[in-house]
Amino acid sequence: MLVTSLSVGLLLSGCSRLRPKPVFPVVYVTAKQTYLRDRVAAVSNRTATVVNGDRLEVLEHGRRFVRVRTTKGETGWIDEKAVADDKVYGLFDALKLEHKGDPTVASAVVRDEVYLHAKPGRDTERFYLLAEGEKLKLLGRATLAKALPKGQKAPVVIAATAAGKAGKGDAAVETPLPPAMEDWWLVRDSKGDTGWIFSRMIDVDAPDALTKYAEGQRIVGAYVLTTVNDPEAEQVDKNIPVYVTVLSPYKAGLPYDFDQVRVFTWNVKKHRYETGFREKNIEGYLPVEIRLEKDPYGKTPAAAVEAPTFSYRVLAADSAAVIPDPVTGAVVPGKTVLKTYRLEGNLVRRIVQPGTVTPEAAHPESVTEKKKLPVGKKRRR
Repeated sequence: MLVTSLSVGLLLSGCSRLRPKPVFPVVYVTAKQTYLRDRVAAVSNRTATVVNGDRLEVLEHGRRFVRVRTTKGETGWIDEKAVADDKVYGLFDALKLEHKGDPTVASAVVRDEVYLHAKPGRDTERFYLLAEGEKLKLLGRATLAKALPKGQKAPVVIAATAAGKAGKGDAAVETPLPPAMEDWWLVRDSKGDTGWIFSRMIDVDAPDALTKYAEGQRIVGAYVLTTVNDPEAEQVDKNIPVYVTVLSPYKAGLPYDFDQVRVFTWNVKKHRYETGFREKNIEGYLPVEIRLEKDPYGKTPAAAVEAPTFSYRVLAADSAAVIPDPVTGAVVPGKTVLKTYRLEGNLVRRIVQPGTVTPEAAHPESVTEKKKLPVGKKRRR
């Protein structure tokens, strides 16, 4: 009988070892940094320090707090407001996978501490906290109407009457004003985390040598086309970059990404940047593609050499007006024209593939200055 009881005990003990361990729900820290405490009380002791993004196992739920365990085995209580559940984490994980292969259209730097959001909009779920100075890769832009405070109505304009003003008893007509717009960027940080960020919280990564010549425009992207060696340049690095830049007005809600393209070439004799090419009054869309390419015509020996080439798309003249999606904020153009240019020395020349007919772009006003002027200096009229 003793043997039988012992056998049953060993059997039950073996079954308990084979039984799977319970899987606890998990939460993730959204606060920049906070502490776990040994009890929920006015006076308590810190048991662990956790930071943004840490994964915690939930052991027990309280009224406004949860008891959790860290990956190091530390346990304690934490405020529910400082964590996000697995569902929120899943939104960002899905974004990361969905846009893993998206090309980078520009680079930027975080202006101040800011959260990544799961969707464009200030009231959407947020999770990862980015530090000031974090380097970002921009993947795409969305533009949405700014949400009004709760209970506030959209502003209106009261139309004037025949007498010239809306007086008492007149049938004045109220017309709603266009809503204020906000731009959001889908970004990828240095860790590969992906999410949406308010455009005013980032600065496009462009050298100071170019930003001071932006002429009141916002630089949307700056791309190194090639480099020029200048042994007598003041810069420490004598290989001076030649840039392609795309610019737009300082205004949110635009139905295009940029309205101006400008190439900054380097004058080796005068050791300064000059405008080698400019196209204005266009409706352009990212990305800008940079590559080395041979001249498709190949009529001269120089044309057979691979030269720096850049391409971008603009809205075609016969395309319908672009209206951002009011729900997602996506800016999707209709018919576009691909424009390709080749840099030969300091000369920028448009390239059209042989046998193709390129339709004219909307507002095709391009300027390649015959006589180079220093950047920022205007030509006399």
